[in-house]
Amino acid sequence: MAATSPLSEWQLHLARQTIRQGGVIAYPTEGVWGLGCDPWDRQAVERILDLKARPMEKGMILVAGSIDQVRFLLDPLPEELQREATRHWPGPVTCLLPDVLQQTPEWVRGKHSAIAVRVSAHPVVRALCEAAGMPLVSTSCNPAGREPARYPWQVHRYFGDQLERIVPGQLGGNRKPSRIIDIVSGQQLR
Repeated sequence: MAATSPLSEWQLHLARQTIRQGGVIAYPTEGVWGLGCDPWDRQAVERILDLKARPMEKGMILVAGSIDQVRFLLDPLPEELQREATRHWPGPVTCLLPDVLQQTPEWVRGKHSAIAVRVSAHPVVRALCEAAGMPLVSTSCNPAGREPARYPWQVHRYFGDQLERIVPGQLGGNRKPSRIIDIVSGQQLR
């Protein structure tokens, strides 16, 4: 993994350990810095919501390093919806997938019956998800109503020592957060 990862084995070990211990990390994504954690760890997700002053009802995005990491959400869907989602990945497009079996926790899904999912092509994001062995929560690194962090100094200004780890790396080339597409209706939501 280290040969293709922009992160060292030690950096990946520390990030994996932080995530598994319920910590919150900041990391570079395609367009902005993100906050992430284990989506199945309710306390970790609630910490992110508190940091951002974001209501749980809005839901969160799951980011994965490969399509296999979100296969559990794709397999219950009709083939045409699976094709519609996977044609956007890997890449900076978030797809709303119907969570027909309700496999994602309500603290991630929010008040919705669908879950927002992105399979990233960003090398740091992919390495983090592979190291963690799961998709991660991914939300922009900023308090509600503020501009998303585009530089590490902004991450520090927004959250100081409230994060367990800031993963090093560079943003991808996008100037905005990922597009969000509802794969059932085809509507672009962001």
